[in-house]
Amino acid sequence: MQTNSTISVIVPVYNAEKYLPRCIESILRQTYPDFELLLVDDGSTDGSGNILDEYASRDSRIEVFHQRNSGVTIARSYILKKS
Repeated sequence: MQTNSTISVIVPVYNAEKYLPRCIESILRQTYPDFELLLVDDGSTDGSGNILDEYASRDSRIEVFHQRNSGVTIARSYILKKS
């Protein structure tokens, strides 16, 4: 018997606008269909937050959270509490 499980992919983001499209597109192209992409903007000062919001508006599997810069560990903990 095979069951489907939702997988949460968690990506903390800080000032990564140069790499974000490639990162997000790579995750979205995965063959496993039942996943959610949780992106946390950790107080980016570049255009990262806007890029995240744009992707979320186009794909229902993506959820974006914004917080003040607190570091990657806090960002991961924040998103785990939200998921």
